[in-house]
Amino acid sequence: MLNTDFFKELDRFCFMVKKRVTTVYAGERRSIRQGKGSEIVDYREYMPGDDFKSVDWKLYGRTEKLYIRRFEEEKNLTTHILIDASKSMDFGAVRKFDYASMIGAGFAYLVTNENERFALSLFADQLVEVMEPRRGKRHFLAAIDLLNKAPAAGTTRLDLCSEQYSKMIKSRSLVVLISDFMQPLPSIEEGLYKISRGSHDLIVVQVLDLKEKDLGWAEGDTKLYDLETGEMVHVYISPRFRELYRERFEAHSNGIRKACEEVGADFFSITSNTPIFDAFLAIVG
Repeated sequence: MLNTDFFKELDRFCFMVKKRVTTVYAGERRSIRQGKGSEIVDYREYMPGDDFKSVDWKLYGRTEKLYIRRFEEEKNLTTHILIDASKSMDFGAVRKFDYASMIGAGFAYLVTNENERFALSLFADQLVEVMEPRRGKRHFLAAIDLLNKAPAAGTTRLDLCSEQYSKMIKSRSLVVLISDFMQPLPSIEEGLYKISRGSHDLIVVQVLDLKEKDLGWAEGDTKLYDLETGEMVHVYISPRFRELYRERFEAHSNGIRKACEEVGADFFSITSNTPIFDAFLAIVG
């Protein structure tokens, strides 16, 4: 739950990172996009789904191939904040969804203070809530209201949700993706590729509960439940079992990190017992 105390702290924190936000996440940017603009920069081959209005038919007459005109224009950066609201986020002494919401709200607050536009959306096995990119305090308060009321439910399909959301991004943007990434690695890899393929700046934040990284809290006969499917597994947790679990968990996180490197994204893995402003400073600092 996002409360008044959090925003008082956020306001003080905002002053500390203002220079960083101004130079990296906000302000005037030069971007290349399809559509109307002041000057044609270059061309690229037509792909299914492109707007036919951007096809250069004179060039087609010379080459018999379809090419899209691309224009350069001055644009303000839009920030898209995507937060995992699946049932696995409903876990932890500090709920992972609440922690992810604080990180997302922090980005929204910083962007609002720079009078830039942001969109905040929730996803699970599909897009759950989608806010249009806007600027202003009223838009920010509407985003906070959404986060405070949203339940964490359903399974996770990052691949599908990324494909759906990438079609809504109209220009080069900053995308902040926050999740526990508790799903098969191939689905994560596909999702990261799809959300980044428009040459967007991408920040990926993995939020975990400390108990998920280390089974030191469990020993002997134990029942483990999948929050998203309700499936129960009865296991015997021995020192060897914990060691194998840690190895597989680290391999999964390393796979996400590698996928982020391949698409040029910044990756941060944070446990929800980390003071929120320490985590936020690590991301934007």
